[in-house]
Amino acid sequence: MRPFYFVVALPLAASGCATTLPPDVIASHQSESAHLSVRPVGYASPFAGYTHRVPVDPKPWRLQNEAQSPEGDAS
Repeated sequence: MRPFYFVVALPLAASGCATTLPPDVIASHQSESAHLSVRPVGYASPFAGYTHRVPVDPKPWRLQNEAQSPEGDAS
């Protein structure tokens, strides 16, 4: 047989012998987080703050720039 089959078969055979026991450390019910107060979760609508907008035609860019520029800017 080719050595490739041994490289594949050896880890598969070794993993079949592994144990699946739980860890020795298990959290108890008397943990520190049990003493913390948690604020109840309230309902929030996913549409809160939604405003309906419709497509509009573009305006000339020069007028848009002048409307957004600060007052007194002589550029």
